[in-house]
Amino acid sequence: MKASLTAKERNWILYDVGNSAFTMLVATIVPIYFNYLAESGGLSSTEYLAYWGYAASVATLIVALLGPICGTLTDTKGYKKPIFIAAIVIGASACMLLGFVREWLVFLVVFVVAKVGYSSSLIFYDSMLADVTTEERMDRISSQGYAWGYIGSCIPFVLCLVVVLGADFLGISMTTAMALAFAITTVWWIVMTLPLLRVYQQTHYVERQEHAIAESFRRIGRTFGNMREQKHIFLFLLAFFFYIDGVYTIIDMATAYGTALGLDTTGLLLALLVTQIVAFPCAILFGQLARRYATQHLITLCIFAYLCIAVYAMFLTTQAQFWVLAVLVGMFQGGIQALSRSYFAKIIPSEQSGEYFGLLDICGKGASFIGTAVVGVISQMSGNASLGVGALAIMFLIGIILFRISVKAE
Repeated sequence: MKASLTAKERNWILYDVGNSAFTMLVATIVPIYFNYLAESGGLSSTEYLAYWGYAASVATLIVALLGPICGTLTDTKGYKKPIFIAAIVIGASACMLLGFVREWLVFLVVFVVAKVGYSSSLIFYDSMLADVTTEERMDRISSQGYAWGYIGSCIPFVLCLVVVLGADFLGISMTTAMALAFAITTVWWIVMTLPLLRVYQQTHYVERQEHAIAESFRRIGRTFGNMREQKHIFLFLLAFFFYIDGVYTIIDMATAYGTALGLDTTGLLLALLVTQIVAFPCAILFGQLARRYATQHLITLCIFAYLCIAVYAMFLTTQAQFWVLAVLVGMFQGGIQALSRSYFAKIIPSEQSGEYFGLLDICGKGASFIGTAVVGVISQMSGNASLGVGALAIMFLIGIILFRISVKAE
């Protein structure tokens, strides 16, 4: 296998570096800033959590509904790149605008727009994998994307932390500091996107139809109808729904869980930074391992590891234990995401990659929506946050069983 990266592969990877900055900001600083705006607007802590959850859910549902339609449309010859650009323009523009909003409700509306643009761009970006590399290199390139995304996002994130945490020292207000943080993130995102836009060419596609949008709906219908003949794809999507549930929920709820346990906020943010740093070499390692071992075996290993992580999290009580959790998550986070992406790209028709990745996104978005709800409901009913997190182990168990069944069905 050719060792060096091609220009298309390298520039495709750079987009992961760019968009991951937005992910880090949303997972760490943005909820804290929204809390600041909510308190200024007279909202209670309960109302703050509720409205933040509503906004995240609305963004998730919009992308889940539009994903397959837009994904299918991008499979049409010449459509993928302009639709991808449109999603980036919407997401990045809204990200920049967030820094100028001072009212909590308007902030939530703009946040939803930014999240929809960002999440939509990932559907099209993932589906580009078949266009930028060969099947035998997909595992490695997908892993490199996540790996460099993890470590690359640390650069703008650290800059944002310096600005936000050092606002008093710099002699600026919190709102000004956040405006700078959003600007840094937006510029980083756009700059890292330009190389991909310069070299990308859609090589797998379906020919243009007279009524492209209407044809997109018809193709989705035919794909669902054909699922009975593509049992391995259907079973993989079902397995992915369950195991990625746990992965995304752990990512989304880590800070909230640590806070519920009474752990230091600064320590939690630094621990999440450690997760990104650890994920960098581990994601690359899984890409290398995929050259020697079957991808499905490595995915199975990652799911089982996450099952163990969920069980471990149930007994977490100290800051040191949370740091161990952060390291463990970092070890397998990149592997399970990258290999799932490349494995799926290999079992679907390349010319329908946008359509199928739109369906994959439904599973991912639906899972993250349900996962956080399950943790919240069980935690509230039992009065024990640890039981809510521990419930994720069941999702991983179901996921690993369904995944092994899907492999046998190929």
